[in-house]
Amino acid sequence: MKNIVAGHIAASTAEFVELALGTPVELWLGVEGESEMERAARMDAARDILADNPDFPDRVSQVAAEAIEAFAPELFNVVALSRPVGRRLPSRKAAA
Repeated sequence: MKNIVAGHIAASTAEFVELALGTPVELWLGVEGESEMERAARMDAARDILADNPDFPDRVSQVAAEAIEAFAPELFNVVALSRPVGRRLPSRKAAA
Protein backbone atom coordinates (compact mmCIF):
# COMPACT_ATOMS: atom_id res chain seq x y z
CA MET A 1 0.00 0.00 0.00
CA LYS A 2 1.34 3.40 -0.95
CA ASN A 3 1.05 6.42 1.32
CA ILE A 4 0.04 9.31 -0.91
CA VAL A 5 -0.38 12.83 0.46
CA ALA A 6 -1.23 15.78 -1.78
CA GLY A 7 -0.21 13.77 -4.85
CA HIS A 8 3.21 12.80 -3.44
CA ILE A 9 4.26 9.32 -2.35
CA ALA A 10 5.70 9.25 1.16
CA ALA A 11 8.65 6.89 1.48
CA SER A 12 8.76 6.96 5.28
CA THR A 13 6.65 7.86 8.30
CA ALA A 14 8.59 11.10 8.78
CA GLU A 15 8.05 12.04 5.14
CA PHE A 16 4.34 11.23 5.45
CA VAL A 17 4.02 13.56 8.45
CA GLU A 18 6.02 16.27 6.67
CA LEU A 19 3.77 16.06 3.62
CA ALA A 20 0.62 16.04 5.75
CA LEU A 21 1.69 19.08 7.77
CA GLY A 22 3.52 20.95 5.06
CA THR A 23 6.57 21.49 7.26
CA PRO A 24 9.38 19.26 8.47
CA VAL A 25 8.85 17.80 11.94
CA GLU A 26 12.33 18.98 12.96
CA LEU A 27 11.13 22.57 12.67
CA TRP A 28 8.81 22.02 15.62
CA LEU A 29 10.77 19.45 17.62
CA GLY A 30 14.32 20.59 16.94
CA VAL A 31 17.32 18.39 16.35
CA GLU A 32 19.81 16.95 18.76
CA GLY A 33 22.90 19.09 19.17
CA GLU A 34 21.52 22.26 17.60
CA SER A 35 23.22 25.49 18.67
CA GLU A 36 21.43 28.36 20.38
CA MET A 37 21.64 30.30 17.11
CA GLU A 38 20.09 27.42 15.16
CA ARG A 39 17.37 27.06 17.78
CA ALA A 40 16.58 30.79 17.67
CA ALA A 41 16.36 30.70 13.85
CA ARG A 42 14.12 27.61 13.99
CA MET A 43 11.83 29.24 16.55
CA ASP A 44 11.62 32.44 14.46
CA ALA A 45 10.64 30.39 11.41
CA ALA A 46 8.01 28.53 13.47
CA ARG A 47 6.57 31.81 14.77
CA ASP A 48 6.34 33.15 11.21
CA ILE A 49 4.54 30.00 10.04
CA LEU A 50 2.06 30.20 12.92
CA ALA A 51 1.46 33.91 12.26
CA ASP A 52 0.78 33.22 8.58
CA ASN A 53 -1.33 30.09 9.28
CA PRO A 54 -3.46 30.55 12.40
CA ASP A 55 -5.30 27.28 11.67
CA PHE A 56 -2.07 25.27 11.72
CA PRO A 57 -2.46 23.97 15.32
CA ASP A 58 -5.91 22.65 14.40
CA ARG A 59 -4.48 20.87 11.34
CA VAL A 60 -1.74 19.32 13.45
CA SER A 61 -4.30 18.12 15.98
CA GLN A 62 -6.37 16.61 13.18
CA VAL A 63 -3.37 14.77 11.71
CA ALA A 64 -2.43 13.45 15.17
CA ALA A 65 -6.00 12.32 15.91
CA GLU A 66 -6.26 10.56 12.55
CA ALA A 67 -2.94 8.80 13.13
CA ILE A 68 -4.04 7.66 16.59
CA GLU A 69 -7.37 6.47 15.21
CA ALA A 70 -5.61 4.50 12.47
CA PHE A 71 -2.75 2.99 14.46
CA ALA A 72 -3.74 3.05 18.16
CA PRO A 73 -7.53 3.42 18.41
CA GLU A 74 -7.51 2.02 21.94
CA LEU A 75 -6.12 5.39 23.07
CA PHE A 76 -9.55 6.87 22.34
CA ASN A 77 -11.27 4.42 24.72
CA VAL A 78 -11.99 6.82 27.55
CA VAL A 79 -13.44 5.45 30.77
CA ALA A 80 -14.85 7.63 33.51
CA LEU A 81 -13.03 7.09 36.79
CA SER A 82 -14.99 6.91 40.01
CA ARG A 83 -14.18 9.28 42.85
CA PRO A 84 -13.21 7.88 46.20
CA VAL A 85 -16.08 7.92 48.69
CA GLY A 86 -16.07 10.94 50.97
CA ARG A 87 -14.04 13.21 48.70
CA ARG A 88 -15.78 16.24 47.37
CA LEU A 89 -14.68 18.77 44.85
CA PRO A 90 -14.62 22.36 46.08
CA SER A 91 -17.74 24.29 45.22
CA ARG A 92 -17.54 26.98 42.58
CA LYS A 93 -18.39 29.65 45.18
CA ALA A 94 -15.44 28.65 47.35
CA ALA A 95 -13.08 28.71 44.36
CA ALA A 96 -14.18 32.22 43.35
